[in-house]
Amino acid sequence: MTILLLQTGKQWLKHHKHPRVQALCRLLKKLRIAEIPAPKFLCQLVYFLHQSLSGAIAFLLRCFYWTPLFKSQLIHYGKGLYLYGGLPHLSGPLHIRLGNDCRISAQTTFSGRSSQKKGQGKNPTLFIGNNCDIGWMTTIAVGKKIILGNNVRIAGRAFLAGYPGHPVNAALRAQGVPDSDEQVKDIVLEDDVWLATGVSVMAGVRIGKGSIIAAGSVVTRDIPPGVLAGGVPAVVIKTL
Repeated sequence: MTILLLQTGKQWLKHHKHPRVQALCRLLKKLRIAEIPAPKFLCQLVYFLHQSLSGAIAFLLRCFYWTPLFKSQLIHYGKGLYLYGGLPHLSGPLHIRLGNDCRISAQTTFSGRSSQKKGQGKNPTLFIGNNCDIGWMTTIAVGKKIILGNNVRIAGRAFLAGYPGHPVNAALRAQGVPDSDEQVKDIVLEDDVWLATGVSVMAGVRIGKGSIIAAGSVVTRDIPPGVLAGGVPAVVIKTL
């Protein structure tokens, strides 16, 4: 209701023919873009202080809040974990084993499949090797097991889909039935793999050592070691 009233008032001001209403409309437009003088030196100083204070607060939060909380949810972690931007999102039953010197964005989501039957086995497990980077807005959905080798690089908005979350059958989806065990598979990224921005890796895929996947690709089948692959679905483009 409030938004509707504001929009109605805005249109009335715009289209009313009375000189005083038109003058008020011009005044409001000037106020909307009003600004104060911005001496460069003063603004540079304020900007420096702002960045320094923001950095100091982020450092304290990372050291004494984000990192301890995140580590408390891990089965195992190594040395040198660096979380930047906040606390990654964790959902579902998931065991995470983290190596040394890893860097993880706060916008990362780690998800474990919650629809497995009781007594079916261990919780979904994510193994992350040493010296791995996991970028902004990446989602890693673990159905059974996902392995990231050493020195793996995952850029922003990547998606590792170890489970789909829903069955293929439309009638079952409408009933809220979860995905079936046949849809759930492991994913393995061997050492030195690099996923560029926006790459999706489907369940059951293994990407060989040192391979690079081009931005925006969807990997639906295994990729051999030491190649550049890309496309939808991803195919080998050349040997590196």
